[in-house]
This record gives sequence, structure tokens and C-alpha cells, in this order.
Amino acid sequence: MHAIRLHAFGPAENLTYEKTDDPEPGPGQVRIAVAAAGVHLLDTAVRQGIQGPLPRLPDLPTIPGREVAGTVESLGPGTDPSWLGKQVVVHLGFTPGGYAELAVADAARLHEIPANLDAAQAVAMIGTGRTTVGILNFAEVTPDTVAIVPAAAGGIGTLVVQYVKHAGGTVIGLAGGPEKTAQVARNGADLALDYKDPGWADTAREFLDARGLRGTVLFDGVGGPAARAALDLLGPGGQHLIFGWSADGIGGDPGPQLLDEAERTRRGLTQVEVLGPPMMRRAGGDNPIRTLELAALDLAARSVLRPAVHRFPLTEAATAHHTLETRGTTGKVVLEP
Repeated sequence: MHAIRLHAFGPAENLTYEKTDDPEPGPGQVRIAVAAAGVHLLDTAVRQGIQGPLPRLPDLPTIPGREVAGTVESLGPGTDPSWLGKQVVVHLGFTPGGYAELAVADAARLHEIPANLDAAQAVAMIGTGRTTVGILNFAEVTPDTVAIVPAAAGGIGTLVVQYVKHAGGTVIGLAGGPEKTAQVARNGADLALDYKDPGWADTAREFLDARGLRGTVLFDGVGGPAARAALDLLGPGGQHLIFGWSADGIGGDPGPQLLDEAERTRRGLTQVEVLGPPMMRRAGGDNPIRTLELAALDLAARSVLRPAVHRFPLTEAATAHHTLETRGTTGKVVLEP
């Protein structure tokens, strides 16, 4: 098979397209002919040698990628034969191997792809979608919700905008540049603003004041100046849900976004860092991650959520990484062999 391999940590150019041995499925595993492989911001950090939230860095050389979708083309010993030939999507967990024409996965992790999704959309839902559902579990979204969504053209932001609008709420979506801002408007945001415009917060405040509204929830995976300005748009009782600090890169510090207890009390705000154990506890069930995956795929199957996908050929993995790191992508970045 052909795959993307990383022989040394460093820049995106270190990702090379090579011919390598086909992986063999072990007991209880399947081998998937990959139609789409997800690219995550964490992948770009690992490529540089940054461990981030992973238990350890992979041994080199490695095939990056932890999200794949495609067709089950062979089975390992003891694997349920009904999986053979099915269209599936799977998150590989902490085991990489997705940026390839073939990938091995545990059958217990598999999901069949809903009929109304293609492989790339399914990959978006199994990773970005499950995280989005986990975030939304912290917000009671109703017609009275007034959501502020930084990075509203991104993978999570796109889905949050759709979910709030499906519930009848109001959305102010932020994005960088006119093309992304236009996409946010097409996605249904009531007000789409370019956070590079120094007057965006004033425009948002005028929009809210004209309707007698204040923000009720800030979905913040960005941090930085945009998030700090958006905090001032929340009214008493508002929620600030923190799930990333992409403005500061992987391993960024949520500190600048967090108000001290006295200030939170004065404003009547709640600030919650939702990733990790809090999200898993809120998801519930014996397998919280699978609970979130099932919920995400169900929302997509019912067309409540429709992921945005930015597609690259597998051969252009280095370009995909570079474009993601420089904020040139919209939606979920996916490699297609």
C-alpha cells in the first residue's frame, strides 16, 4: 500500500508519501480500504514532536492519523464475519495509522456509516462530531439561546451553529476573513462577523441591543483576543464553555480567558473547561466515547448536523498540515487516497 510516513519530528515537509507493507488485522480486528482519513490539529503538534494530551509520542517512523472511514476488506481471526464489505467509520484511539490506503482497527470500535453521509463526512462526525456533542451536553440549547461562536467556520464551530439554529436559537458567528465569514452566514448564523475587523464587537453589541438580547453562551475553542472580547457580550447567567486555545497553539493556556471568582460572581457568569474527564462524566454510559460517537452519527443521519469538509488528496498531506496550521482551512480537514 501507499501511506504517509513521518521519519523525523519537524515541519510539514517531513510527511512523505511512500510505499510500505500492508498491515495485517489481528484477532478481533478488521482491515479497512481507506476512503477518507481525518486530520486533526493534534496531528500537526505530534508531527512537530509535541506530546500534547497523548500518553506518549509515537515511535518513528510512524503513519499519522487516528480517524478513518472506508470499506472492510479483510478480517482478523475471530472477527464477526458480518463486518466484511461494510462501509464503516472508526476512531483509532491513541494508535495512529490512518494516513494510508489501508488501516487496521478493532471491530469493537467500528460504526456503520449512515446512508446519507460519505466517508469524509463520516470521519468528520466520528472525531469533530463527537467532541461537538460532548460540548453541547454542557449547554441547554433552546429557542432563547443566544450563542457566540468564535471559529464558526471550523469543524466544531460549523456544527455548533447548525445545532443552535435547529433548536431555534440566535447565533453570532466569528471567522477570519471575508470568505470564511460568508461561509458562516451560509451555514445559518444570524450575524457573521470577521474577527480581524477591529469593530466586530461593537457591531455584535449593536445587533444584540437592537433585539434586547445578551449572549447566553460562548462556545470558545479559540481563546485569545476574540474570546476575551466575546466575554463582554455575555449577559448575567451566561455560560463560557472552554474547549481549546487554538489562538495559542497546542498546549496553550486557558488562563487569559478565565476570570477570577470575584469577577465571575459580579458578572453572574459560569466558566467551564469541558474537555477531558468533565466531558466523559457528562456523556455517561459504560463507554462515554462511544456514547458521543453514536450521538454524533445519529444527529448527522437525521440531518440535524451536516459537517463541513476540506478535502485534500492523500499525497498532499504536507499541504493539508500547513494549510491547517495557517488557518487556511474551513471545516474538518480530510485526506482522500
